[in-house]
Amino acid sequence: MKRLIVLLLTMAVVGDIAAQEIIAHRGHHSAKGAVENSLAALRAAAEAGIFAVECDVNMTSDGELVVVHGPWLGKKDDPDRLNIQRTDLATLRSKQLANGELVPTLDEFLAVAAENPSMKLFIEIKDHATPQLETEVVRKVVAAVKQHKLQDVVSYMAMHQHICNELVRLAPSETLVMYLGGNLTPEYAQGLGYTGINYSVEALKRLPRWIKEAHRLGLKVGIWTVNCAEEGAWAVRNEVDFITTDKPATLERVVE
Repeated sequence: MKRLIVLLLTMAVVGDIAAQEIIAHRGHHSAKGAVENSLAALRAAAEAGIFAVECDVNMTSDGELVVVHGPWLGKKDDPDRLNIQRTDLATLRSKQLANGELVPTLDEFLAVAAENPSMKLFIEIKDHATPQLETEVVRKVVAAVKQHKLQDVVSYMAMHQHICNELVRLAPSETLVMYLGGNLTPEYAQGLGYTGINYSVEALKRLPRWIKEAHRLGLKVGIWTVNCAEEGAWAVRNEVDFITTDKPATLERVVE
């Protein structure tokens, strides 16, 4: 009986969430043959009809943009693991991901995204060592998105305010720019020119009034990372716009 109640609750939550927009965190990496931030995870999300994919962008030591979370490539106990931002592209691509792929460049990732224009892409630009490096990364990312003609598909996110500030300055004016840090009021974020906030489950549960305040100001609201039915139900009840999850296809799988 307990199992049945949990299953029914989960089915109801998934049904409600369909009215929200689901973002596959680092792609649909739970799909067969896929791993986080891989081309396979991007293609699997498109095949599943998921609204959007979130991916992470870092710049290598020789100035190339790659889609990988970082800051390390390799497990913590691996003596040969590589620091993404301190390693050149050729060295990074001498190692395979767990599914046999190489770390994708942003250009490779965008080329696959362009094959599926109905799916949105949320690019998180990771923190870099200096504001100057972060400005360079923003310039390169915005230019790459323009080259692939994906300006209408791509939204941006970052933890560092400097990155968001540069996105507001350099990306097209209608672009969704979401701050991830969780510490800015919606009013303050709007004053900086951001068009959305995307905060953790913990941050929004602590200050749920920020959701209504953001909407009142015309900002979009996202929440991360939602991997259980109860948190999904909370996000739906509080009318969050975007729900980022590692389980985009069936949230019920995280409920025992």
